[in-house]
Amino acid sequence: MLLARNTAVSVLTFLLGLAVMWLLVEVLKVNKVLAAGASFLGATSLHYFLGRNWIFRGTARAVVSGYGYFLINAGIGLVLTVALFAALISWTPVNYLVARIVVSVFAGLVMFLLNAMLNFKQL
Repeated sequence: MLLARNTAVSVLTFLLGLAVMWLLVEVLKVNKVLAAGASFLGATSLHYFLGRNWIFRGTARAVVSGYGYFLINAGIGLVLTVALFAALISWTPVNYLVARIVVSVFAGLVMFLLNAMLNFKQL
């Protein structure tokens, strides 16, 4: 059930992040790699608050310390996301939005496992 709830929240926050990324790149003309990082951080923060209240409800960890652990995990996710995204858009002809989707599968799974095991201790 944890993975199903995580998937629902992940899809919602990812789609919002993807929309923000598109807006940053296409409307505001922000660099694609910078936009990938910024939209990742916003979507990831929203994911924490939704995840804490629905995916991992009942966790004993306090909100502030839990968010601190989450940010450490998010930093790992950010590095993975930006590095893999930059590699895909630099070395392949794939569209930047498609590249971000591909990267999210790997980075999302790593983030789920880190948070489930280390932060919320429910896996």
